[in-house]
Amino acid sequence: MSEWKPICLVTDIPMLGSRRVAREKGPHVAIFRNSENKVFALLDRCPHKGGPLSQGIVFGDSVACPLHNWTIGLDDGCAKGADEGCTQPFQIRVDNGTVHLHAEELATLAIHVALPKAGPGASTGALGDRTFEVQAPHSP
Repeated sequence: MSEWKPICLVTDIPMLGSRRVAREKGPHVAIFRNSENKVFALLDRCPHKGGPLSQGIVFGDSVACPLHNWTIGLDDGCAKGADEGCTQPFQIRVDNGTVHLHAEELATLAIHVALPKAGPGASTGALGDRTFEVQAPHSP
């Protein structure tokens, strides 16, 4: 099994936007693209009230949570300014224009974090058109 799982092309992520990556367990992962074509990956959950960061506004190396406008650093998942808290960052690699996430991280990190009760990524299991379906690797 490859250590890195291909997810999508960089161009599949809108400039200053995001896409969600569904996982077998746990909340979605959000992948972001900024104006400099840098790509980042965070758990799609604000550390404040669990808002869907994938629905936020990307600026510089940050995203603003759509619920309460908290600014979250895309490189480390931590709140900026006077706000405190972090969401789980994920390793990401871009190779020949293809975005890859670390397979073991997808399968294990933050899988026990509660799913939101409403909105994108809610525990209903419904996936929107902005979600890439990715299955976690299976153990032999």
